[in-house]
Amino acid sequence: MRQRLYALLTSQDQHGRRFANRSDGLDDYIVSAKQDLHAARGDWLKMLARERRLAALTVEAYERDTRQFLLFLTGHLGGPPGLADISNLRTADLRAFLSKRRTDGAGARTLGRGLAGVRSFLRFLERRGLANAAGAAAMRAPKQPKSLPKPLTASDAKRVVSVGEQLNEEPWIAARNAAVLTLLYGSGLRISEALGLTGGQLGPGETTLRIAGKGGKTRLVPLLPVALQAVAEYRRLCPYHIDPQGLLFRGARGGPLQPAIVQREMQKMRSALNLPDTATPHALRHSFATHLLGRGGDLRTIQELLGHASLSTTQVYTGIDTKRLLDIYDAAHPRA
Repeated sequence: MRQRLYALLTSQDQHGRRFANRSDGLDDYIVSAKQDLHAARGDWLKMLARERRLAALTVEAYERDTRQFLLFLTGHLGGPPGLADISNLRTADLRAFLSKRRTDGAGARTLGRGLAGVRSFLRFLERRGLANAAGAAAMRAPKQPKSLPKPLTASDAKRVVSVGEQLNEEPWIAARNAAVLTLLYGSGLRISEALGLTGGQLGPGETTLRIAGKGGKTRLVPLLPVALQAVAEYRRLCPYHIDPQGLLFRGARGGPLQPAIVQREMQKMRSALNLPDTATPHALRHSFATHLLGRGGDLRTIQELLGHASLSTTQVYTGIDTKRLLDIYDAAHPRA
């Protein structure tokens, strides 16, 4: 469903023209709204995907959140809303929407994201002279619960990325899994970024890797010798031809390696190595940041390595390091 939505929003016809009307397939996503508002929302979603180049997951979430908002307004106003209704929205209407979502079981993070999506849509309409976004801008987002990322210890991370600890009996698959996990921990990659690498990348002697991350943002990340060695061993054992323009990591039958496969392999390792349930592929990225910070890494540099748009996103790792120091104090100090 997600891939189909994103394809609809970013596709062209045979003449290279972008689709721009209701017949492009977006009607399959049933929206309770009048035609003028429905068309404006479609233009906004296409702008997010094409011009702002937001990730497919983010566009899907914004589509779903605004669809739920318009469905709420249908009941709240007594009929499908149009642009005239949106232009007359009050802060009280938005509060009523969040209250309804909270009653339905939505948590603070879901509510915050939903409000962000509605705000984005209203700002888009405001720039076109079709709405006033002041009410949405004045609203405070629901207070988010403080939750810290859960990294692995340095010793556990080293075990996870070791080819000798991989559980698959096929040598080339074991080498592949070790190479992928080493890139997550050694370079701080997201799993989608690692699986999106091509055969022409990670050549012998390279020390950095250019990554296109979320929103099309490009960053340079370090390539450790151990990561290059792991990838070289995978290349040596892989039974399939790896084209420089094709994907580097292959599935068992030669197709693209899927994230679910890596996650399943990590799940097996959790049991075999007695690791916590929080030991996931993404936890290796958290471990990359946490261990760098613990060794004196600069927060701004870590932000750039992770590809975070905001420093506040990276600052969460300072909480992990502080908690670790307090735990050590509590365990070691005679008066603790």
